[in-house]
Amino acid sequence: MHQPAQPMINISERPHVLVAEDQEDVIAALRLLLKNNGYDVDFVRSPADALIRLRSGNFDAILLDLNYSRDTTSGTEGLELLSRVQELDNTLAVVVMTAWGSVELAVKAMHRGACDFVQKPWDNAELLKVLDQQIQRSKTMRKKLEQDQREQQEAAQVQRSLMPGEINAPNGLTIAASSQSARTVGGDYYDVIPIGEERIAICIADVVGKGLAAALLMSNLQAAVRMLAPHIDHPKELCNRVNDVISSHAVPGKFITFFYGVIDGKQMRMTYTNAGHNWPILARASGPCERLSSDDVVLGTVRGWEYHEKEVDLQTGDRLVLFTDGITEAANAGGTELGEDNLVGLVTKNIQLPAAELKDSILQSTLAHCNNVLVDDATLIVVAVQ
Repeated sequence: MHQPAQPMINISERPHVLVAEDQEDVIAALRLLLKNNGYDVDFVRSPADALIRLRSGNFDAILLDLNYSRDTTSGTEGLELLSRVQELDNTLAVVVMTAWGSVELAVKAMHRGACDFVQKPWDNAELLKVLDQQIQRSKTMRKKLEQDQREQQEAAQVQRSLMPGEINAPNGLTIAASSQSARTVGGDYYDVIPIGEERIAICIADVVGKGLAAALLMSNLQAAVRMLAPHIDHPKELCNRVNDVISSHAVPGKFITFFYGVIDGKQMRMTYTNAGHNWPILARASGPCERLSSDDVVLGTVRGWEYHEKEVDLQTGDRLVLFTDGITEAANAGGTELGEDNLVGLVTKNIQLPAAELKDSILQSTLAHCNNVLVDDATLIVVAVQ
């Protein structure tokens, strides 16, 4: 091997490198080379030990041998370790080494997430150059990731501020609601908007897709509904207007399912329009459940669509449950979804519960079913008629 090269890095903090290697002579050479050139180095001699150290420490890079005592030629152990490293941290600088290097093995390593490839015996200057380049690349990626996470968290704070806080319902009604995003920000939306002293607008929506793009479209919907609700009496007219707004700024492949109802607290009657949303459940204290369906299209797909509306009377003891498909599509480890039939059963079984307790019961059952792993945003509104 060549003599140690001159330091090729000039950064204030010493980079921390994990070396996964099982040959003592190679370990000794790498220890001398890396420590003399400004690196803090930890050594492990097996893939299992490498994973333990990665989980317990912070590293800037891993120098990873592809061949170990159990498998000295094919690189299988090293490739398996490389996949596990990517699962733990896909921003970590990974440089792989092997004495039986081949183009095929190098390509496999790169496909598994390796940043670069060095063949033994190595050139010291080249190895240091590769490490430095990949550590700087990793630092840039991590800085970008941290910035993105901060922006996502700020967006989530803004999104939460758009949701109603304490819900003041007309006399005779209590309302409880909850929304949980599968990501930091999501595409679900709900709102409860007072219209005078005895009327209240209630709505729920689901933007196709997840993440920031869905959240931005959701905020556009929220602004339009908040602006129009106090001035438009009929749900179908509001949906006509909102649909025109959304359609005029439509993004291909993006649309919104939307339910909007206006409850008259004096007459205990709700007028509603359902723009392709999951049919809300109206559990009757004195009869079977009803589903609030509609034949209207989702928002943002057909500009100029004329929406329709229906009416339903609310009676003492009824429970109205509005939800997004993040509730019903929550799946267990076997892929079985909670499903709407089970949700109807939950509501019917617990119809005597107050709004907040019924909401909590549904959410707890949903999370228990999916082992607390939501794959889609999950939003729920419960209205109790007293």
